[in-house]
Amino acid sequence: MTAQLLPRQTPPELSPLELQRLHSRIINDSDQGILITDAHEHIVSVNAAFSKITGYSFDEAIGQTTDLLRSGVHDAEFRAKVTASMAGAGPWQGEIIGRRKNGELFPQNVSISVVRDATGNITHAFSIFSDISVLHEAQARIVRLANFDDLTGLPNRSHFIQLTEVALASSKRTQQVGAILMVDLERLSTISDSLGLDVADELLKLISQRFRLTLRSADVLAKVGADQFVVALLNLEQREHAGIVAKKLLSAMDEAFQLAGQLVHVGVNVGIAVFPDDAQDVATLLRCADVAVNRMKAEESSGYLFYSAEMNQRAKEKWQLEGELRHALVAQQLVLYYQPKVSLHTGEIVGAEALIRWRHPVNGMVSPAKFIPVAEETGLILDIGSWVLDEACRQLRAWQDAGLHMPPIAVNLSARQFDRLLPQRLWAVLERHQLSPKLLQLEITESLLVRGAEGVISIMNELVAMGLALSMDDFGTGYSSLSYLKKFPITTLKIDRAFVIGVPADENDCAIARAIVTLAKQLRQELVAEGVETPEQMAFLRGLGCDQLQGYLFSPPVTVPEFERMVQSGAKLALG
Repeated sequence: MTAQLLPRQTPPELSPLELQRLHSRIINDSDQGILITDAHEHIVSVNAAFSKITGYSFDEAIGQTTDLLRSGVHDAEFRAKVTASMAGAGPWQGEIIGRRKNGELFPQNVSISVVRDATGNITHAFSIFSDISVLHEAQARIVRLANFDDLTGLPNRSHFIQLTEVALASSKRTQQVGAILMVDLERLSTISDSLGLDVADELLKLISQRFRLTLRSADVLAKVGADQFVVALLNLEQREHAGIVAKKLLSAMDEAFQLAGQLVHVGVNVGIAVFPDDAQDVATLLRCADVAVNRMKAEESSGYLFYSAEMNQRAKEKWQLEGELRHALVAQQLVLYYQPKVSLHTGEIVGAEALIRWRHPVNGMVSPAKFIPVAEETGLILDIGSWVLDEACRQLRAWQDAGLHMPPIAVNLSARQFDRLLPQRLWAVLERHQLSPKLLQLEITESLLVRGAEGVISIMNELVAMGLALSMDDFGTGYSSLSYLKKFPITTLKIDRAFVIGVPADENDCAIARAIVTLAKQLRQELVAEGVETPEQMAFLRGLGCDQLQGYLFSPPVTVPEFERMVQSGAKLALG
């Protein structure tokens, strides 16, 4: 059946006055804001929608320029395009951020054109705009739903992968180590069944907040399942540090949650995959971390587990060592040994360095090389450093009370101890033991320089003003800066054993040792050589003009009674 076309109907003609009224009615009744300016950009007319959107009445807008709505968020190039369109460069359409009368910023979709007279000159420009705040909010909502967990506000699985892939690409270029931690919550379904879904949801919010407070701002935390969170640790110094973070996440759940009038405890298991060892892409790392956490659940144990058995063993050993070291501090398992410093002019004992030892009840004497790095990483070095200072001063006081004339004792300071309160803490220790500062020497390392030399120098000056002597340990192995070295109130430089072991056979070691001795002499600093083990080393260093030696050639670190006997018997180094 063929459709029949109706005859075209001619619309009634409108008079010019009726047409003008129609156009005016359309403009005034439009839900789009309309703004008309003259050739000088002054507003000559606005419609009702303009006032509704912007908050400015007709009388408030007339005579103003378009700067009335200017937000200040657009750059000069963007504003130039809009201005050019109003000056006749051609129609322009796009999004502009405007400002309402109340100061609120709002996005608007704007179309700009001009009106010309019979001669082609621009008489007016007009803008037609719509408030698209609702559209932007809807778009933002869609983005949030697509990328974030609606309950906790954390990234979801897909967004986590996007964020972490970008970060790992950077880590690949810089050869950094990273890790992904899969965090699995226990008993969440039981809590939901017994206390209700609303309580379980509130619990998840609180858990996410605790985890966020536990992590660094650079760490990525996401919620990837009903009872699973995941963490990306980027730019780790060491692989084992992922275990330290896992332990912190576990500790964050020790305290019960107060919900619905009850105390709620939630268990946690953490599986760890290391980048780049276990995998080099996020999806595979997530699978590895998931395998590790499921292995923990299958064994019905709690804690954390590395995907790699070797990494897991290393992390567990470090964790165990930290716990035992904390116990050693309170159980009096730590002890100080003293290694004599001998004058290369007289052969007499002129000082000693206090060196910490750990008498483990099962493993015997534990080397500082094994436990000091763990103490530095965990911050336990602050407690250990305080103990060493107090114990050395206590021993000096005991020798004085016994009428023994003992030489000054040097104590090593960690860079972590070197803060603005260090002089105050040291003064308190000296006061407590009624000890002269001249009996104590502080040994620092060059690594302090990376923390800002100017700040370090001011602290050093305070220490020297108290009467304490400062020595730079392991000189030449760290961050030496000769421009700063001359400003340091250092009285002693110690040549590191790394440069002593090769003399006099190794030409390079000889050249370095000779340069350090020359530098020390020019700065009028005393020079101590560490790790001297042979008469040939001693003879070479003495020939250079080195002042003191410390090493097994004369004595290893010894106990308090042995050191007392050496000093009281007048033990001397045979200078040859």
